[in-house]
Amino acid sequence: MSRRRDRVLVTGGAGFIGSNLVDRLLAEGNHVDVVDDLTTGALSNLAEARSEPAHEMTFHQLDIRSGALVEVIERSRPSVIFHLAAQADVRVSVERPVFDAEVNVLGTLRVLEGARAAGGARVVFAASGGTLYGDVHAEDLPARESHEQRPLSPYGVSKKSAIDYLFAYRELHSVEFCALALGNVYGPRQDPHGEAGVVAIFADRLLRGESVTVYGDGDQTRDFVFVDDVVDAFVRASTRGGGLVLNIGTGREVSVNELATVMGERAAVSAPPVHAPPRPGELRRNALDPERAEIHLGWKSWTSLGDGVQAVFDHLRR
Repeated sequence: MSRRRDRVLVTGGAGFIGSNLVDRLLAEGNHVDVVDDLTTGALSNLAEARSEPAHEMTFHQLDIRSGALVEVIERSRPSVIFHLAAQADVRVSVERPVFDAEVNVLGTLRVLEGARAAGGARVVFAASGGTLYGDVHAEDLPARESHEQRPLSPYGVSKKSAIDYLFAYRELHSVEFCALALGNVYGPRQDPHGEAGVVAIFADRLLRGESVTVYGDGDQTRDFVFVDDVVDAFVRASTRGGGLVLNIGTGREVSVNELATVMGERAAVSAPPVHAPPRPGELRRNALDPERAEIHLGWKSWTSLGDGVQAVFDHLRR
């Protein structure tokens, strides 16, 4: 007997995390509607997905701020909407806060209106664990979901606002959701030429034999979590964790200096990092406690930083 195909929709499905999620969903036999305006995503990220004849995928080139998104969701009637499309650069949000809010708040409202029109599709939302809690005192790291949410950048504020709307639509319209507060996600397909994604940027420069640029003193920390682990969390959240915000991270702080050292060793490049002034709006320290996700999703990160970095190098070499 063939597996019943569920219909799901992924916003931002041509992006770094989204395309990896699309691959997983298609491999599990789902019909996937992909929504992406291709401003940061790329059709090349979906090349493998489109090359397999057995895959059922429909691509919609569409801005999530458009009212047409509601119509697409209503027509396709997905059982789950994975909402990953976003303006995700902290510095852009500082420079263009109105634009940031238009994409992240209005775009999320379009998704929720679509879910309501489609009869209550479940929404799995990509929140930002790196900005949601603001500057967390060292004694409170890794941060738990119960920690006060005090984002310090417009990007973090817009993501927090989107979560507030998720709660409201759950109460008002019975639209179920699960919000995943992601650590610093890295892995194959991350853009090495963008402003975000330090692992991909470092890997690209190291493979060229060049020094990496470290902003500030390099002692700032992040919780680096591999993309395959994150995709697994999204899939699990499609049926579990209703009404919850869940941290998706490793629980471990890694400094930018430590990252540069690990990656330099893997690439066999000994050039010392070049230091530049710190960037506005960025946190000093961050790590996320993943215990709640383990309880409610049965999820935990399994990829070590060394193995994940090696996968990025291998991908870029190909």
